[in-house]
Amino acid sequence: MTASSIALPSLRQALIYWLKLGFISFGGPAGQISLMHQELVERRRWISERRFMHALNYCMMLPGPEAQQLATYLGWLLHGTWGGILAGALFVLPSLFILIALSWIYMAFGQTPVVAGVLYGVKPAVTALVALAAWRIGSRTLHHPALWMIAVAAFLALTLFAVPFPAIILGAGLMGLLGGWLAPVVFQPSGGHAKTVTSHDSALIDEHTPPPPHTHFSWPRLLRFIGIGLLLWGGLLGLLAALFGGHGTLTQMGVFFTKAALLTFGGAYAVLPYVYQGAVGHYQWLSAAQMVDGLALGETTPGPLIIVVAFVGFVGGWGRELFGPEALALAGIFGATVATVFTFLPSFLFILIGGPLIESTHGNLKFTAPLIGITAAVVGVIGNLALFFAWHTLWPAGWKGSFEGSAALIGIVAFGVLYRQRAGVIPVIGGCAVAGLGYKLLTGF
Repeated sequence: MTASSIALPSLRQALIYWLKLGFISFGGPAGQISLMHQELVERRRWISERRFMHALNYCMMLPGPEAQQLATYLGWLLHGTWGGILAGALFVLPSLFILIALSWIYMAFGQTPVVAGVLYGVKPAVTALVALAAWRIGSRTLHHPALWMIAVAAFLALTLFAVPFPAIILGAGLMGLLGGWLAPVVFQPSGGHAKTVTSHDSALIDEHTPPPPHTHFSWPRLLRFIGIGLLLWGGLLGLLAALFGGHGTLTQMGVFFTKAALLTFGGAYAVLPYVYQGAVGHYQWLSAAQMVDGLALGETTPGPLIIVVAFVGFVGGWGRELFGPEALALAGIFGATVATVFTFLPSFLFILIGGPLIESTHGNLKFTAPLIGITAAVVGVIGNLALFFAWHTLWPAGWKGSFEGSAALIGIVAFGVLYRQRAGVIPVIGGCAVAGLGYKLLTGF
């Protein structure tokens, strides 16, 4: 397949895909990125491997949910500003609606043993998805021992020393910058090896595709989008302050979740302690037990895991009875919406403001070498996330607790099916959920 034989998808075709992705994007950021890679790079050939990784590297450096930002970036690359806005929105909206519904059921009817059984099967499946994503991305990008060393160093820094994620990203970028100067062969996208001609060499947008006009960098455009972003954020926050007061719950949520959005380097798990400290400890919008339950619900819905902020906002609005005791659900919906909007708004702005500058750097070793170093580190970070999931799934009570052999078996089978059969995510998640529920039913919960 050549690039000339690949037709530019219409905006409608692209939106159908982004909406579908919003409903099936289980497995956290690693799984979601893997889904986009399989569909857009391998099957549809809308974008080449190198351009995909270039966009991903930029998103990895930003605070916020990198998978949602990548969807926004690719939508923008294909169809301009509105393509990016709609792609990013459709990536989030299904999970927001689903989590609002689950939050209402949770608050109205409480916990049931059935939920525990479903979660028992879903958690090892999610672990398998993350582990497989680490393997696939690593096998494509770690083409030199030096890059393997960066990945291992990032994994150990997180696992053994709890080094902050921004420090790891900065260190990997500096290593790439230095490596691009001292050993440019290592930090080239191809690793300096002869390029193998495969069916994946041609894509609609590849290394030699002239950049579309909307991707060209200009200072007037940059300043215009910065101004629009600040006016939008300030206008929404000002509206909340005018309607509910400067110290109102929804206004406080707008400020708090904006701060959270700017601290989410490393994905949702890096910012959850901050959200926990603020939402549970300072504002007391929900209890610690409710926060844990919300994280479990967030893990089992599609979309970015940081969508758990919608649960926090829903429970906070419900608990504060913002519109009186007769409108608890409405208060929860308002809280969930405010939390989600202020968490994701910066992500859209980062892409629409910075995208043209990043597009001007692909193929320039001075800029790509640091990004390749960051990509290597990200493989180690994803491996650490897989270990985190496995730890909390197989030893939920810690080392002194019992080993969940049944959960381990479900996870191994899920990994094998995903790796060998290349089965879809939804059937695997559904099968594991049924297996977990069946096990709990047999053992009496």
